[in-house]
Amino acid sequence: MTDTEIPPAIEGRTSHLKGKDKEAFIAAYRKAEMPPGEAVGTIAAQSIGEPGTQMTLRTFHYAGVVELSVPLGLPRLIEIIDAKHAPKNALMTIYLDEEHRSDKAKAQKVADSINEKFLGQVATFNIDLKTATLYIETEDLHAKEYLEKFEDVKKIRKGYEFHASLADLQKAKTKLGAKRLAGVKDIRRTFVRKQDDEFIIYTEGSNLKSVLSHEAVDRKRTTTNDIYQIYEVLGIEAARNAIIVESKKVLDDQSLDVDIRHMMIVADRMTVTGDLQAVGRQGISGSKGSVLARAAFEETERHILNAAIYGEVDTLRGVAENIIIGQSVPVGTGTVELGIKLDSIGKKKE
Repeated sequence: MTDTEIPPAIEGRTSHLKGKDKEAFIAAYRKAEMPPGEAVGTIAAQSIGEPGTQMTLRTFHYAGVVELSVPLGLPRLIEIIDAKHAPKNALMTIYLDEEHRSDKAKAQKVADSINEKFLGQVATFNIDLKTATLYIETEDLHAKEYLEKFEDVKKIRKGYEFHASLADLQKAKTKLGAKRLAGVKDIRRTFVRKQDDEFIIYTEGSNLKSVLSHEAVDRKRTTTNDIYQIYEVLGIEAARNAIIVESKKVLDDQSLDVDIRHMMIVADRMTVTGDLQAVGRQGISGSKGSVLARAAFEETERHILNAAIYGEVDTLRGVAENIIIGQSVPVGTGTVELGIKLDSIGKKKE
């Protein structure tokens, strides 16, 4: 097939193109073609890893919210590749329904209902050593409702009091102060900002499942940068998409031109089993089917010993294991096996 011929895969899609436009389209398609057997994983690793060495450790103020600092660059890329269960700076972008998105007061009310509120934030604790009494002063209605549930806590004119030993008083002070009275767990702070024609809530902390259950939240657009929460709530395909979007965002912020298809390969490999796997010995590298490939990465003795105990058989289908034993690697021309029909050779000689 010549360079000007239309490849079968795109035949019928170029009928509206003429002249140079058609030639440019075919040329672009040809450039994107990959030879059969190409080691696309190696190319993806090289394409991400090489520019990744130039990444900085800077932070980024999120979407005009000065109070929210998000780690980007290398730390964030490592978080994504390691499939961290709890990112260092998890945050959410919460979009609201039609009733609440255009009114700042209503948006703020939703933000306040989501924001975590602890007893220690709305009450004052004082321990009287002489009388072994813990005095609690508060004007918050949620705090009063909570304290009045305890039989040992007595209501007094200025607040509440609790009698116990000094050791128990200190424990009670710590425990009561950490009690969450309202809001969504792990949502430490909320910020309302206007973007285009609507008000959006940004959060410090993330709890996708609980936030999506809020009646005023637009479930179709609300997002989090915690990929593991996306996996648990929305499933593996949503997690795959989040890996691609978040990693591409990190690379673009660093002005690194990496084709998105390389990140798609990484995301596909991290999610192909149906579970979210990290790229490391606790994930992909530690779960390979090849004994030699696992041993070549880390913990060599353990992998070989376990393989011997359980009688594992290595089928030698990957790159690392074939290199170890000195065989041709099954990539590129190594994927093809050629044979000769000896009987046909004899006939030709005759």
